[in-house]
Amino acid sequence: MRFRRKLLAVFALTVFLSVAAVAWLVSEVTRRAFGHSDEERTAALVTEFRREFNRQGEDVTRRVETIAGSEAVNRMAMVLNRTPAESSPYFESAKIAAENNRLDLLEFVESDGTIISSAQWPAKFGYPDEAFVGFSRAEEQGAFLKQESLQDGSVLGLFAVRPTRVGERPVYVMGGRRLDKNFLAQLDLPAGMRALLYQNRGDHFSSEALIDPSAVSDDIRVRAPEKLEPVIDAVRRYGQEMTAVVAWSEDQAEHEVFHAIPLMGADAENHPALLAILLIGNSRRPYVELKRHIRSAALLMGGVGIVLAILLSSWAAARVTRPVEQLAHAAREVAGGNWNARVEVPGRDELAQLAESFNRMTAELLGQKERLVQAERVAAWRELARRLAHELKNPLFPLQLTVENLVRAREHSPEQFEEVFRESSRTLLAEISNLKQIVSRFSEFSKMPPPQWQAVRLNEVIRGVVQLFQAQMEAPGRARIACSLQLDESVGPIAADAELLHRAISNLVLNAIEAMPEGGRLTLRTLAEDGKILIEVADTGAGMPAEECERVFTPYYTSRKNGTGLGLAIVQSVVSDHGGRVGVQSTVGAGTTFVIELPRNMVALPTAG
Repeated sequence: MRFRRKLLAVFALTVFLSVAAVAWLVSEVTRRAFGHSDEERTAALVTEFRREFNRQGEDVTRRVETIAGSEAVNRMAMVLNRTPAESSPYFESAKIAAENNRLDLLEFVESDGTIISSAQWPAKFGYPDEAFVGFSRAEEQGAFLKQESLQDGSVLGLFAVRPTRVGERPVYVMGGRRLDKNFLAQLDLPAGMRALLYQNRGDHFSSEALIDPSAVSDDIRVRAPEKLEPVIDAVRRYGQEMTAVVAWSEDQAEHEVFHAIPLMGADAENHPALLAILLIGNSRRPYVELKRHIRSAALLMGGVGIVLAILLSSWAAARVTRPVEQLAHAAREVAGGNWNARVEVPGRDELAQLAESFNRMTAELLGQKERLVQAERVAAWRELARRLAHELKNPLFPLQLTVENLVRAREHSPEQFEEVFRESSRTLLAEISNLKQIVSRFSEFSKMPPPQWQAVRLNEVIRGVVQLFQAQMEAPGRARIACSLQLDESVGPIAADAELLHRAISNLVLNAIEAMPEGGRLTLRTLAEDGKILIEVADTGAGMPAEECERVFTPYYTSRKNGTGLGLAIVQSVVSDHGGRVGVQSTVGAGTTFVIELPRNMVALPTAG
């Protein structure tokens, strides 16, 4: 993966993770804030319910006390204290008193528990009141909850009990108001909250016992009251507050968090009993909608952030990678031999310092190269002088001896001078010819011409070389050398000097032939790769050790008796002038392979005619 793509991926991932982290953090903070707000609103609503409960209780108690202290009730108590007393005249008294004092429920009860008059169920006249046992304790306390039986069912009410103070047998006044829709409607509910009341009438959940002052006939919350059954059953089972999320539909905005609060009363034996459950519902719509807004904003910000990341990464990549690419290009230039390559990066940051260091390094390398070239030139000339002196010393010694023999023959044996002169002349001519050959070889190496560029087909050059040496490889009287051509036909023309390449390949083929005096196989191969062309010349001769492979291209180095050490040096010079390189791979006893690597500089062939 390129650096720009990596930088883009890092920027995009950073933006994505940052937006995701912020969105999660905001959602978590929002959830906790809504949870805290929900608890506060619920506590406030419970407080409001209790405040209304106490207010209604105080009002009921005050009205019951007013009725108990009224003249009509006291007169009734005085009459009932007589023996015997008839209570039938007071059959309608409770109903009239309840209407006058705006009470929903009202009963007059004798001291023995017999009902004198009942506003809510007149037929109870003359029957004992089931709750009479607790009257003596209830008369001194405030309002309390009580499940009141009616002719068509039962109702939950807020009651107060007060006795008359006339006579020895007081008459008890028990009045109250229903806990119904009207009571719940008086609560001051915040937006998004509502209060429901479940009357605990039996052992099983009943939707008819659920009071919802805000419900309408087609509301989904009325059509599915059974969804409240789990939280109601939990309160009934454990007798403590419970909280649950009720999903009215698949839309989370329709969900509600319900806090179920038990409302306790007393049964006939005055034991605590669960009479009702106050259900406070808090809509999750604001939270869900805010969460959706946060998610949408996060997606929008993420998209914008990714676009900005692409732009920023593109700018940063251009700011960072362009100098790096320039440095890489300059490094390739230096590796290709252009020691004058420079990198210009404006600014004073790290990249500019790196470019400055690179330029300083190339300048130092160029200076070192010049010093190295000079040292190599001096060493080459010294080696040339040494080799030339060595090569010239061998023929000069016999020349000196021949001339000395002629001088001695002239002075001491004039009669044999003619014979010695003829023999010495042949020797002198032979050694002079040898000197000329030596000078010619050195002159040839020193006068390597520069390449004359033209379109050259390497396969044709190699076929020409093989054809030149074909007769030598199959000459009678010597072991036969088989030649194998493995030429890649996809190798097209390149810019080169055909004569110089022919000379270089000929030297390699000649070396291969000389390396196989007992015969063998010579293989010439061409291969096209990315941006370069390979030429291989392989033999099956005796091979060379590793230390010899390292020195074969050194001028004047040779391991053969009659070699000059210039053939492979000429090959290396030709290949170097073509911008390529040459190497050798050899195994002792298995043969040697020379590999020439040339740049694939495609050129168009001249048009015929």
